[in-house]
Amino acid sequence: MNDGEGYAGPGEGPGGEQRVLERTRKTGGDTSDREQRVLDRTRKAGGPDTSDREQQVLDRIERVRRRRARVREELITLAHGAGGKATQTLIEAVFLESFRNPMLEPLEDGAVTDGLAFTTDSFVVTPLFFPGGDIGDLAVNGTVNDLAMCGARPRYLSAGFILEEGFPFADLRRITASMAQAARVADVWIVTGDTKVVQRGKADGCYVTTSGIGTLERPIRLSVAAARPGDVVIVSGPIGEHGITVMLARGELDIEADLCSDTAPLNALTGLLLDACEDGAVRCLRDATRGGVATIVNEIAGASQVAVVLDEDAVPVRPVVRGACELLGIDPLYVACEGRMVAVVAEQAAEAALVALRSHPLGSDAAIIGRINDDPPGLVLLRTSFGGTRIVDLLVGDPLPRIC
Repeated sequence: MNDGEGYAGPGEGPGGEQRVLERTRKTGGDTSDREQRVLDRTRKAGGPDTSDREQQVLDRIERVRRRRARVREELITLAHGAGGKATQTLIEAVFLESFRNPMLEPLEDGAVTDGLAFTTDSFVVTPLFFPGGDIGDLAVNGTVNDLAMCGARPRYLSAGFILEEGFPFADLRRITASMAQAARVADVWIVTGDTKVVQRGKADGCYVTTSGIGTLERPIRLSVAAARPGDVVIVSGPIGEHGITVMLARGELDIEADLCSDTAPLNALTGLLLDACEDGAVRCLRDATRGGVATIVNEIAGASQVAVVLDEDAVPVRPVVRGACELLGIDPLYVACEGRMVAVVAEQAAEAALVALRSHPLGSDAAIIGRINDDPPGLVLLRTSFGGTRIVDLLVGDPLPRIC
């Protein structure tokens, strides 16, 4: 007996949960909810073999995750740019497969070598101008933040523009002025660039690509693979503001909110954090952009082979963001930020880290939102406000496309 949505009915018998996971994995769909229902049913079933059956489900999930990434689609979709499962598959099955080398394989926010950090990013946000920012300061801040997440001091940027025929010069000047101001705030120079113009209708006004170089001035190495059981997970402030702001700015939804993007450079904030903690106490830094905090902690769990356990009540979310997310049916954990970071810090350095972050305006609402455990490895669990626990998996689709 099967209800068509991966439910293992009474007729499935022992091991039905595993067969459900097998079938749903083969379909290529989003199985995180189904996996959770399997685990919930297993726990509710009780009996002497409950723990064994639950472990079998977790083992099945882990085996599937270890499979070699393979693109099943014939065409690129918006989901491939969302930062979730489709993006991960695209990167691993196409780009990493083609360009594989020791510097690329860690898949960090930037490459680190010879005392330098290097990163690149492209920005295709729509609309180009939104409350609190625009594509210009977004491009500068995004690249500055990727360098800062490597523990580097951002120094020099390049800027490449793809402009559509008919794009207003006034808008271009507004974007470049915003970039110049953002560069001054972040204490970086835009030192080189490129411009291309395409025919009308072949682009969406303006796309910007920025690359950056930073210098490594501390004897540290940050990595998503460095998290250890006992560490704490810190977020530097309320999440989800950028993604919701951009979505509402499109005017497609009849929702009004007093909300601005959180786009900001994080290099000063990361400097305070690293200075406050002894060498090695800060394991990992990531800015929570595409895919939000949920994607970041999944990357950490997978790369470090640890369990990340989040506390839903501890995650800072402004009421206006939470309300908009509830109306849109979106979990704030998956909504992009552009001025927030996730830090994994040794437990003994947690208090010093919070004091340092809260001393800066961008980190005044910093909070510990979870901890690193050793089991189940590779998974993110959320302790909900209702007292339960659920899996927080990578997204398959793209609820908020074109937000950065």
